[in-house]
Amino acid sequence: MPTEKPDPQRIEFHASPTVGEMLESIVGCKWSLHVLGCIRSGVSRPGAIERKAPGLSAKVLNERLAKLQRFGIIDRTVFAESPPRVEYRLTPFGSRFVGLIDAVESLQRELTAGGEKAADSD
Repeated sequence: MPTEKPDPQRIEFHASPTVGEMLESIVGCKWSLHVLGCIRSGVSRPGAIERKAPGLSAKVLNERLAKLQRFGIIDRTVFAESPPRVEYRLTPFGSRFVGLIDAVESLQRELTAGGEKAADSD
C-alpha cells in the first residue's frame, strides 16, 4: 500500500510561523508595513487606514489585517453598535515585534548614511 506524501502547503498552513517567517512576510510587503505603521500610530479603524494609503484596496487591506491578526501581532475588536465599528490594536507580542522592524529600518538608515556595504569584503 503506497504511503501518501505530505502536502507542503497543508503543513505550512497548519504550522505556526516562526518570528523570522513573520518578519520576512511583513517586511517584504509594503502594505503590511503601512498597515502596521498606521495601527502603531493610533489609526485603528480600517476605513481610516485605507484613506491613508492611496492605492490600497479594501480587499488587500483586509488580507493584510487578517495576516497580522493570524500572526498575533494585532487584535481585532468589534463594537456592538449600529453601524458596527471595528478597531485594531497591537498585542503585547505586536509591540515587541515592531521593535524588530525598527531595528531593521535603523540598520538600513545606518548603511545608507555611512555608505557601508551590506556584505563584508574579506
